[in-house]
Amino acid sequence: MTQLLVLGLLKKGPMSGYDIQVTLQTSGAESWGGVLVGSIYHALNQLEKQSYIQIASIEQTGRRQKAIYEMTDAGDRYLDELILKSLKESSVTYPTTLYSALCFVDYVPREESIRALEKQKELLEEQYSELQHGYEEKKRYFKGELPAVSELIFENMFGEIRRQIKFVEKMTGLLQA
Repeated sequence: MTQLLVLGLLKKGPMSGYDIQVTLQTSGAESWGGVLVGSIYHALNQLEKQSYIQIASIEQTGRRQKAIYEMTDAGDRYLDELILKSLKESSVTYPTTLYSALCFVDYVPREESIRALEKQKELLEEQYSELQHGYEEKKRYFKGELPAVSELIFENMFGEIRRQIKFVEKMTGLLQA
């Protein structure tokens, strides 16, 4: 996924690794894109080795130099492949850690299980709040109206978190009964 995001940003224009990192951090790519921001430089190295990107220039900033990367024609074709592959694959993810723990929930005291689920609900609510903040930031960036694709993505992410909260509430109720 990191390569897809890096190439997608470079398709818009040349950028340094730092600029890519900041852009992905600002957009919250770790949560919605499943990418660790620290993996960007590794992806840049791999993409350069495979000739999907190249150094367009070296900029001097104080005593430091930074490479500005651009996508090659091969990188443009590879980005198309990555996009189409990602669109074809199932994107359903399950909360596997939670499901695994629920298989053995009877092994621990019920009160502790309920407290743990209540903590998870708090974390989900925090995640929802952070997503709401990101949504508002993005709307400000786009001067009030998001592109339809972005709006639909946010709608889906909000729905996923709400569904998870509802599931945790039902499971908590089941354990309390």
